[in-house]
Amino acid sequence: MSMTTVKKESLAFLEAKRQRNEEARQTAALFLLGGLDLEKVQQSSGPERNSILRRLRRLIERERLKGVRNHWSYDLNRHIALSQAFKRLSITTRSSLSCCPMNNRPPAGTG
Repeated sequence: MSMTTVKKESLAFLEAKRQRNEEARQTAALFLLGGLDLEKVQQSSGPERNSILRRLRRLIERERLKGVRNHWSYDLNRHIALSQAFKRLSITTRSSLSCCPMNNRPPAGTG
């Protein structure tokens, strides 16, 4: 085996490890905050998927508000994991929901 092959395999292993860690964080955050199983959510589609994305968007907004208010239970890692999970799910969904929760707020004074 040449050194470049070993280097490529090493980089591939590290990337796979990073992806597993990221998925574990997202799975834990979804289950602890929303009672959602990431694997089942990924298999959902249509109105069910949109409903889950709306729920996840609310969870992200609640976590963001905790951070803004310096609440003792705010966790940046949980916030990041929820946002990553939302982005991951919304990329695979052809819907009008965006990956940024704040972009879908109604204009001020309309609600």
